Amino acid sequence: MNTLENIIRKFEIFSAFYSVSYVLIYLVLALLSYLAIKNYYNSKYYLHKDVLIKSNHTLGVSVIAPAYNEAATIVYNVKSLLSQDYPKFEIIIINDGSTDDTLQKLINEFSLVKVDFFYQEKIKTQPVKCHYKSSNPVYAKLLVIDKENGKSKADASNAGINSAKYSLFICTDVDCILRKDTIVMLTKPFIENTRKVIATGAAIRISNSCEFKDGMLYKSHYPNKFFARFQELEYIRSFLFGRMAWSKTNCLLLVSGGLGMFDKQTVIDAGGYWHQSLGEDMELITRMRKLMHERKEDFLIKYIPESLCWTEVPSDKTVFLRQRVRWARGLVQTLYLHKKMFLNPKYGKTGLIIMPHYFLFEFFVPILEVLGLIVLALDIIFFTVNYEFLLIVSVFIYFFYTAITLISIYLDQFLYKQYANISELSTLILMVFLEPFLYHPINVYASLKGYIHFLTNKEKKWGTMTRQGFVNVKEQL
Repeated sequence: MNTLENIIRKFEIFSAFYSVSYVLIYLVLALLSYLAIKNYYNSKYYLHKDVLIKSNHTLGVSVIAPAYNEAATIVYNVKSLLSQDYPKFEIIIINDGSTDDTLQKLINEFSLVKVDFFYQEKIKTQPVKCHYKSSNPVYAKLLVIDKENGKSKADASNAGINSAKYSLFICTDVDCILRKDTIVMLTKPFIENTRKVIATGAAIRISNSCEFKDGMLYKSHYPNKFFARFQELEYIRSFLFGRMAWSKTNCLLLVSGGLGMFDKQTVIDAGGYWHQSLGEDMELITRMRKLMHERKEDFLIKYIPESLCWTEVPSDKTVFLRQRVRWARGLVQTLYLHKKMFLNPKYGKTGLIIMPHYFLFEFFVPILEVLGLIVLALDIIFFTVNYEFLLIVSVFIYFFYTAITLISIYLDQFLYKQYANISELSTLILMVFLEPFLYHPINVYASLKGYIHFLTNKEKKWGTMTRQGFVNVKEQL
């Protein structure tokens, strides 16, 4: 029993130091996020977006959007993408071996015809069958690729990168709704900075329950489904709070697969998206950073605290768990694949700051939480527990966790005023206090399941995202 008690006491000491470190890191991140957002809005009009929109000499951008069995909404979504307010861009839709009539609907609606296309496979993909362009000049910016199914978004995206004619590209999902100035806002960091920018990202919002009109957001609503509601909290906290802090220190390791702009040549040199990855967005940024460090080239990855994209998130428990298990497995897969960068000075901030942070405060957290519950149970069964001290620590952690989320919500509402009424905002705030009890344990379970799948080398599957579709205002009139 003495041995068990010694182990428990040492674990408690370790947990105490870990918790203090976690709190201090989040306080630093909060300060950095505030400074980053303040700096962004102070310099927002340094180069006004209208100058770029009206310029004939701006950077060209290719918007890449893979599509697999999207027949129900493909026409609406492509028209939405084509509505971007920018002088020099193209929309590349990759029909990734759809088994429905996705391609035929595109051909019919946009008057597509097969064209001779000089296709260079700079990044290896499944075979590309052909390229289509529109015979209607109105849709001159549209390019459609038909290819064999690659069983991942990564393979389809790589085919789009190979076909892109411009030096910058945006990777998005065909079902995402982009703000009309998305291209110009993501392009600005590439123009304004003297240091080489290799990627930019921006805030993504949840479209569940929102209303759209003519391919654009008409009215924003707080989601009405259990899982979507808590994901709204996550998105606000991670995009506005966490990623702005990492952007401030040039330590971003993740540009969301739903919306990100990249320097095409750097992506090609890094090998493109890895089709076997279950977290291809994070893995690509890690490889790009690794490449730049090895070349000893100075670089930046920037983040914009503005909502430029709306996407539907899982509202069904089965689909949600499948997604989170995949994310967790993608995290440990990326950390393991690039383990030689860990604490390696050769890789600068990536090796000395970012990789250790993701290992200790992203990967390790679910494991530590479960170990903590086991130790607490053993302590209660076999030894004397200081319940007063346990209560004080638990309450402190709970209110710190909720305070971080509330600050994120305040900043979000102060800057953007997203929600239609006070009732929706009040419901969002209520969810903050329920999240640690109702939603967080589900995430911990999904993370541990993802780790186990990685260790047991369980078959890699992306799974299917069941979508409800957007609420189109015209359909209600």
